[in-house]
Amino acid sequence: MFKPLLQTMRPKQWTKNVFIFAALVFDRQLLQLEPLANTIIGFLLFCLASSTVYIINDIADIEQDRMHPRKKFRPLAAGSLSKRSALVAAGVFAGITLIGAFYLKPAFGVITLAYLILNLAYSFKLKHVPILDVLIVATGFVLRVGAGVSLIIVERFSPWLYVCTTLLALFLGFGKRRAELSLLAEEANAHRRVFDGYTLSLLDQLISIVSATTIMAYSLYTFSAENLPDNHLMMLTIPFVMYGIFRYLYLIHVEDAGGAPEEVLLTDYPFLATIIAWGSLSAIILYFYT
Repeated sequence: MFKPLLQTMRPKQWTKNVFIFAALVFDRQLLQLEPLANTIIGFLLFCLASSTVYIINDIADIEQDRMHPRKKFRPLAAGSLSKRSALVAAGVFAGITLIGAFYLKPAFGVITLAYLILNLAYSFKLKHVPILDVLIVATGFVLRVGAGVSLIIVERFSPWLYVCTTLLALFLGFGKRRAELSLLAEEANAHRRVFDGYTLSLLDQLISIVSATTIMAYSLYTFSAENLPDNHLMMLTIPFVMYGIFRYLYLIHVEDAGGAPEEVLLTDYPFLATIIAWGSLSAIILYFYT
């Protein structure tokens, strides 16, 4: 049972939880032992929390997944993992997550609980509501950033990062919806009711608005955020953000990819190289050119 359960936990999706490190890195506390240790523990607990959500989501979607060309191979849909075992695992994971989160930091526990409740509502109801479904996903990313803030004593963290995180999550969310709608074509509505409220043209307009706004918001952040060096060197990272967004648009429209952003992150080498270059340059500027 271990292998099917691990697949249902979706370790590849844990990459989303790196947003917890945003406060630590941009508040320039990455090299301080206690904040780093708290954030790493928080990251691991959030991975367990997100896996709990994925298990419950797969239980809720088991019938629809069996009709999906890719999701039908998921352990619950394929029958290699029973509902009973999945429910027991989800309950155990949720208990461990919440106990650990509240013990680590009460504020972190509250945010983790809010994340679990929000995603339970998403799994059973809100994911069927167009636009709101992507907004809920974006809220999950903002909660990850907030969770990271709650784990350290913040000195220089900028609220601009909440704005940029929200916009980036919306961009990825609408891009994922477009990729799914394009893949499923006429059968999309049979797989997910939310596709009744989407069309490719609508998603293209939403993606255009959000992508442009994301670039603008990040540019303003690098120029005006109080926590950044006064020399404005962070503006040198703008081209990497622009290329990353343009590359993802290319993958969606030309390569028919983008249905799983976490896989794009790990498998598309130009995209991965861009993220590494952006992260490296940002760290050098923040920690050596202040």
